[in-house]
Amino acid sequence: MSFLSIANVSKSFSGPPVVNDVRLEVARGEFFALLGPSGCGKTTLLRMIAGFETPDSGTIAIDGEAMNAVPPNLRPTNMVFQSYAIFPHLNVFDNIAYGLRKLKLPKDQLRARVEAILATVRLDGLGGRAADQLSGGQRQRVALARALVRESKILLLDEPLGALDKRLREAMQVELRAIQRKVGITFLLVTHDQEEALSLSDRVAVMHQGRILQVADPRTLYERPSCREVAGFIGEMNFFHATLREIAGETATVNAGILGILTLPAVNLAPGMKIDDHILLAIRPEHVRFAASGVAGDVAASTFLGERSHFHVKVAGRSEPVFVSGSAPPAGAVHLEFTPEKLIGLPSDS
Repeated sequence: MSFLSIANVSKSFSGPPVVNDVRLEVARGEFFALLGPSGCGKTTLLRMIAGFETPDSGTIAIDGEAMNAVPPNLRPTNMVFQSYAIFPHLNVFDNIAYGLRKLKLPKDQLRARVEAILATVRLDGLGGRAADQLSGGQRQRVALARALVRESKILLLDEPLGALDKRLREAMQVELRAIQRKVGITFLLVTHDQEEALSLSDRVAVMHQGRILQVADPRTLYERPSCREVAGFIGEMNFFHATLREIAGETATVNAGILGILTLPAVNLAPGMKIDDHILLAIRPEHVRFAASGVAGDVAASTFLGERSHFHVKVAGRSEPVFVSGSAPPAGAVHLEFTPEKLIGLPSDS
């Protein structure tokens, strides 16, 4: 039995569904991410799990117990918001102890639990510090500690690192993953940041227009996206229209227009593809390289990114540039080679 089960859940707000027939299973102790652009329904789904919104249809169950009729304060969940919601008039200790005091715990037990969670989030010794004396990273750890100290079954994180600058956000990602491993409870993260989702999570669900397009581990999502929307949202991707000409054993042959006739592993094709189907070939920029011969083009723009550069190459007969990631090409006109085993076949969007 899955730990968190979402079965055929839909939600509308006087219009088209914001969440549309979502089905999802999350395991106990898993770090799971809901990833997608703004307005795709991921925060609405999170709020239904927390009990702040009610599904129009479908069921939500946690640890085998249906949650639809359970109010938010009685659900085995806690939530961390992007805004932190730290009480400005309370110090660190009292912010974290606030929820425990509602449980009327004995003072010695309350203090022991607060001090233990302070150590877990690396804030030990800062219990007496005022809220306005905390850095952004410390405030985020206080918000995490306040949610974790109640020992809920699932911690819900709604864009928890979105207000931090890039360097601090990256540092907090490492800490957040370490905290999850230490406490061992289920974390459900909502984010639009693909790097954050891929670096933190055991599995990721990509959402688009209220639906879940694909659920997979981060490497599979990056290397084997199931459709153009997933491939285009996670990282940079080149797309080429092609026609499937032959499947022979472990290889497939396609006519890719300006790329010519190509052979790629048949396993790289999406399920159900047939001879003469129009498909999309997709390949990541790091698997396209400059070579002595191949598809001719001209470098239209380049961006220096430190350890590598990103190039936009204009190719005749193609309106969009080809993206190439790597070292600087030779001066003048260039030629491009595509690694055949890295080409994947996706359903056509035409």
